[in-house]
Amino acid sequence: MSSPDFGSDFAWGAASSPYQIEGGGTGGRGESVWDEFCRQPGRVFGGHNAATTCEHLSRYKEDVAIYREAGWNAYRLGISWPRVMPGGTGAVNAEGLDFYDRLVDELLAAGIRPWVTLFHWDYPLALYQRGGWLNRDSASWMADYAAVVVSRLSDRVRHWFTMNEPQCFIGLGHFRGVHAPGDKLGLRQVLRAAHNTLRAHGETVRAIRANSDGPGIVGWAPSGVVAMPASDSAEDIAAAETACFDMSAGNPLGRNEPNPLWVNSWWSDPVYLGRYPEDGWLRFGDAVPEIEQGDMETISQPVDFYGAIIYTGSIVRAGADGAPEVVPLTPGFPASSLGWPILPESLYWGPEFLFRRYKSPIVIGENGLAWNDWVALDGSIPDAMRSDFLRRYLSALARWKSGGGDVRGYFHWAAMDNFEWHEGYKDRFGLVHVDFVTGQRTLKSSALVFRDIIREGGRSLFPAPPR
Repeated sequence: MSSPDFGSDFAWGAASSPYQIEGGGTGGRGESVWDEFCRQPGRVFGGHNAATTCEHLSRYKEDVAIYREAGWNAYRLGISWPRVMPGGTGAVNAEGLDFYDRLVDELLAAGIRPWVTLFHWDYPLALYQRGGWLNRDSASWMADYAAVVVSRLSDRVRHWFTMNEPQCFIGLGHFRGVHAPGDKLGLRQVLRAAHNTLRAHGETVRAIRANSDGPGIVGWAPSGVVAMPASDSAEDIAAAETACFDMSAGNPLGRNEPNPLWVNSWWSDPVYLGRYPEDGWLRFGDAVPEIEQGDMETISQPVDFYGAIIYTGSIVRAGADGAPEVVPLTPGFPASSLGWPILPESLYWGPEFLFRRYKSPIVIGENGLAWNDWVALDGSIPDAMRSDFLRRYLSALARWKSGGGDVRGYFHWAAMDNFEWHEGYKDRFGLVHVDFVTGQRTLKSSALVFRDIIREGGRSLFPAPPR
């Protein structure tokens, strides 16, 4: 059994992405696929765009000060690829790179460790016009960009995520067309884009190792597709674990999900086990892309942690033949403003099943609640539901750790309210409230609850020791 807290080295903080908070194409930033997507009518709720959003580019000192007030010891920030390399390759934008240099210094001066994500969906438009993820060169494009960033920042940055949620930017952006770049490709092309994305991850790991000034701690942040057992029976637990990784057409988790890549194993087996899952090959058949010599070695470059992104999940039981069955949720089941069910046990069973299969330390890369909070008459933001969400989910994570689970950090999504992709500004995830007219920042009541949890190392979340 581990100690009844998360430990002194645990990373406590929140996350953001550059496109969602920085604002503007100023400072020499090139365009991304999201800039073009937002210009297209009907793509984003309310016709919203990220031209201004949180103005983090000009207000980063103010933001870091409020992060310090919130008590975080770590912050997961993203680097904008087109801000560093406006054309995606070639010339480096010194002004853009200087911004991240100053941001890292500001964080460190505030006692906050930067955990840097190198790619969080704002793919350079110039590279998309050259084939994007369908082009095998995309792997070397990303590695070259990563080498520039790592060479500049690694004397102060130790922790790196290569990329964020490939299931989303490939599945939602290239298959379903609801995210940028808005494509609806056939399965063969989508699988090729996915394969090149995985190659880009591996080449980026190599670039980090080769260009880092000192030892780097490297991982990535795929979406966590979580099934949790309906009971503590061995049969239900086995059925839930199967559902987390099964790629057969009969997996109940996929019946209502039109994205065939909304899975764990097709993405993570190549990274951690060096191979694609066999049942995935059987399911996709001739659509599986050509795998060239050395590809799997590239993809499976050793990494130091699994940055699981977990918000919700499904409840699963063993059917009559032991096969997984999804248990329908009851009417009125708690859900976020986006309709995602509130299932705190996903932060127990998600890490548990991922760790069993991949044997890699877990970092919770994102976890949070979309809610329509507003400023109260007294100027506070009393988001009681998010405070309750935090306690419930972190208690489940604490229970996993208390049983010997290896978890190294927790990053809440999001640091501040921001541009939520195709949902625009209608839903708020932040611990910090942002008035999108005035730019005013205010800590929500959930941020104060989170601060108290951090100060006591999460001890109150752990189960009481047996008498």
